[in-house]
Amino acid sequence: MLTRQIVDRVVMTALDEDAPWGDVTSELFIPAEATASARLVAREPGVFSGGQVLVRTMLAVDERIVVELLVGDGERFEKGRALAHVTGPARGILRGERVALNLVQRMSGIATLTARYVELTTGTNARIVDTRKTTPGLRALERHAVVCGGGHNHRNSLSDAVMAKDNHLAVLTAGGRSVTDAIRSVRDRLGHTTHLEVEVDRIDQIEPVLAGGVDTIMLDNFTVDELREGVALVAGRAIVEASGNVNLDTVAAIAGTGVDVISVGALTHSVRSLDIGLDLDIDVP
Repeated sequence: MLTRQIVDRVVMTALDEDAPWGDVTSELFIPAEATASARLVAREPGVFSGGQVLVRTMLAVDERIVVELLVGDGERFEKGRALAHVTGPARGILRGERVALNLVQRMSGIATLTARYVELTTGTNARIVDTRKTTPGLRALERHAVVCGGGHNHRNSLSDAVMAKDNHLAVLTAGGRSVTDAIRSVRDRLGHTTHLEVEVDRIDQIEPVLAGGVDTIMLDNFTVDELREGVALVAGRAIVEASGNVNLDTVAAIAGTGVDVISVGALTHSVRSLDIGLDLDIDVP
């Protein structure tokens, strides 16, 4: 999913925003012939994500810059670990520094947080997945970071799968139509490759929704006891997703109920960027 075209589009947009008419400071203070070497260094432990983004950012500002990645995406590291070496024209490295750090810090923060959720669900069958609560324009990067942390991706966009939530069902049943009939009518119009998921927020909605022929049923804001009851009621007739009130304190108990998927919006909408720095040495001839 994280293609070079996607990365380059994000990088160029960020560089245009950060230096629309060039880096006036570096152009005034740094000689054009000056070269530099830099180390990307972890200020705290974590899981790395964004190696390709670092490389493409530096090459976008100056093709003479060389980036040597010392860790791979998804690899854990300790505080003080050198993650990459960057060498080349000093002006170019300084121009690309902030954009590269912003993106790599955020991606590594997401990967690190995802890994914590995954660790807390070890021994269960539950998958940790992301949501569409991503930063506009950065979805592909953030979803890649989730995978780096051991998580999985939910639907990428509104175009990828059918997911009917409470508002959709309210419209479909406004004329007195049953939930089951409404879902069946949608199912009949879907291509055989399109996934159908429906959200419920009460136990008594489960049977009518299953009768409509869904592939996944989302149990939204259920208590742990209700999730356990819901899983037993579904009894393998659909994939069971748990959503709502998921955090590091609750995810282990939720996974223990037997759900198949746990969607966590916090992976991307509330994450803290990881502290990663670029230590630079400039050589002026």
